[in-house]
Amino acid sequence: MATSWTAEPERWVTIDHAALAHNVETIARWVKPAQVMAVVKADGYGHGAVEVAKTAVAAGATWIGTAHIREALELREAGITAPLLAWLHTIRTPFRAAIEHNIDIGVSGPEIEMVAEAARAADLPARIHLKIDTGLSRNGAAPEQWDELCKRASELQQTGIVRVVGVFTHFATADDPDGEAAVDEQLAAYHQAVDTARKHGLTVDVRHVANSPALLSRPDTHLDMVRAGVAIYGLSPFAERTPEDLGLRQVMSFGTTVANNKPADEGTGVSYGYAYRCQTPTRLALVPCGYADGVPRIAEGAPVWIDGNYYRVAGRIAMDQFVVDLNTDRDDELTAPVGAPVELFGPKSGLTSDAWALAAGTINYELVTRIGARVPRIHKPWI
Repeated sequence: MATSWTAEPERWVTIDHAALAHNVETIARWVKPAQVMAVVKADGYGHGAVEVAKTAVAAGATWIGTAHIREALELREAGITAPLLAWLHTIRTPFRAAIEHNIDIGVSGPEIEMVAEAARAADLPARIHLKIDTGLSRNGAAPEQWDELCKRASELQQTGIVRVVGVFTHFATADDPDGEAAVDEQLAAYHQAVDTARKHGLTVDVRHVANSPALLSRPDTHLDMVRAGVAIYGLSPFAERTPEDLGLRQVMSFGTTVANNKPADEGTGVSYGYAYRCQTPTRLALVPCGYADGVPRIAEGAPVWIDGNYYRVAGRIAMDQFVVDLNTDRDDELTAPVGAPVELFGPKSGLTSDAWALAAGTINYELVTRIGARVPRIHKPWI
């Protein structure tokens, strides 16, 4: 049923597609001649998978990556025709639908038999990428299982049931300046795995190992394709390097307006548990975003921009709202009045999701992916 009302959003996330395109183009230049896979899992890291995929392809990405096949199917339904790869599966994964919609399937081991069964049912060959666990200890075949997996893939390929397109792995420490040795070990193990695959008659057209930190710092990992995740969204995977250091632009901004502004006396307790008390007579501004919107509950003291000035979260963040101590005269009604613009991070403030991540003891990846569905995404066109 159609709604009988319309309104401007009360809180919003803006997605800057010009910045997104810039980041994809920048990465494509860095890694050339390697191809770029734009990773849009988790609804495009919270940015909107369909919209991100369309811009990424237009800007030079030649592949799209998702974690789940259901995510990839949604992209196909939205008209995305670029090559798609999905790699994380369960016993309920719709492999047949993936095959029928020309989605490449990452294979880490036993699921190869489910994929083969689905290919027979669809009467179509499954395009697969074999994954080797070189040290992350998540999915991917263990080294002692690799030879058998390659042998089985070769047998199925010879019968036309599957087509092995690539071999891949994932790094554990590429974002750590002290993790170079581990990256070297994983890369060596990967190359050995590719040799084993080729000994079994597999051509391995697409070798891909580099995630965002690796593609930014280790040219020797670019190979045939890189998987660009957080970097295309203008977020740095490195603790000591900003997006600007890397030539990237933050894509997402998070804004709202002040919902209330009221006086408070010295000693006034703020929010649950009175974890914060006003040190002087002051005014408190209410920001209508909380942990239900993806604002971390534990990010006390995180920075907030309000109408050209910078403040800190005062006290605990609640489900729908948090409070800012304006540190102004108790009778000052002009500082951050109701309706004044608020930005948690974005271009107006110059604040980044990293600042909120630091306050919450987490990483920027989590900040952008956790923003809730009740916060509308406003897509700012590229062209």
